[in-house]
Amino acid sequence: MNTEKAKAQMVWSMVAKDSAGNIKWEDEGKNLIVNSGLDFLLENDLVATTLYIGLTGNSPVVAAGDTMASHAGWTEVTAYDEPARPAWGQGAASGGVTTNSTVVVFTASGPTNVGGGFLATVATKDGTTGTLFSVKAATEGNRVLSVAGDTIGVTISLTVTSS
Repeated sequence: MNTEKAKAQMVWSMVAKDSAGNIKWEDEGKNLIVNSGLDFLLENDLVATTLYIGLTGNSPVVAAGDTMASHAGWTEVTAYDEPARPAWGQGAASGGVTTNSTVVVFTASGPTNVGGGFLATVATKDGTTGTLFSVKAATEGNRVLSVAGDTIGVTISLTVTSS
């Protein structure tokens, strides 16, 4: 009997800079594609779908059963200047990979801690509707944005391979 398998994996890269453009910290690592995200991947054309990036607060504890309406292990950071969650902006897939064509930037509106990020189908800041696709806790723990004007640039790549 021949068994075929596929594996979906996302890698997040986050770079925080101060208002002068100096790098404050960097974080890169894999995230968890939650159960609702896996279902969404199977039911939709992911490249043609707009997904939005959000930031998580202190010490997120992510679980496969998390949804936008229920995620007891983490909160959303909303202390940034952009009026809504920015779109991921993923490009066409090539070689089993899709990534955002430009870095998505969040501009801090004041001091805040960032513990990671997430992807969802709704742009509303602090919204609880739509589908949660994935969540990532920062690899090295909570990170600080000290003052208004600090930024975080986010790049996300999704790779789907046979395994």
